[in-house]
Amino acid sequence: MQQPQSVERAFPGGRLAAGDRSGAVAGRKRKRLHHGTRQKGLTLVELIVAFTIMLVLTTMSVPLARAKVRAQRERELRRDLAEMRLAIDKYKDYCDLGYLGAPKAGTNCWPEKLEILVEGVKLPGSADGKKLRFLRRIPQDPFTGTAEWGLRSDQDDPKSNSWGGQDVFDIYTKTDQKAPDGSSYAEW
Repeated sequence: MQQPQSVERAFPGGRLAAGDRSGAVAGRKRKRLHHGTRQKGLTLVELIVAFTIMLVLTTMSVPLARAKVRAQRERELRRDLAEMRLAIDKYKDYCDLGYLGAPKAGTNCWPEKLEILVEGVKLPGSADGKKLRFLRRIPQDPFTGTAEWGLRSDQDDPKSNSWGGQDVFDIYTKTDQKAPDGSSYAEW
């Protein structure tokens, strides 16, 4: 058995007449379909929360990264100073034992300049002109980024920042930065 079709028509403005059920069912389906689909993406609140979390994490990680870089530079500085001081001491020991020939006047058997440790010293008993080298190269200062180091003579004041030029007794970094404990890196 078939239901009778409604004689009533749609009113102006898009509403359906009371007896037209097919239009009402279609309208409900449209509403359900519209509510069932969800738009993809983030809301403004979600974006603000995510951005705030990222900002907090970034501000916490920057000081840690800086501290790690400083600690690595400090290790490099200690290693470079120890390596060069060992080479200076080895030169002094060889000179005191007479392996490097007669010492130059006023040097007290310390090297005249830092470059001598790299260039080498001609051995006096060697017929073929063999040289004895104490360093492969002068390392770069990790704080200044150059191979220029502060030099001290054995006749200079231990706290002096000027070199007398007689010999190389000690070296130090030329940076004016301070270590976390408050000491100057130049005093290491």
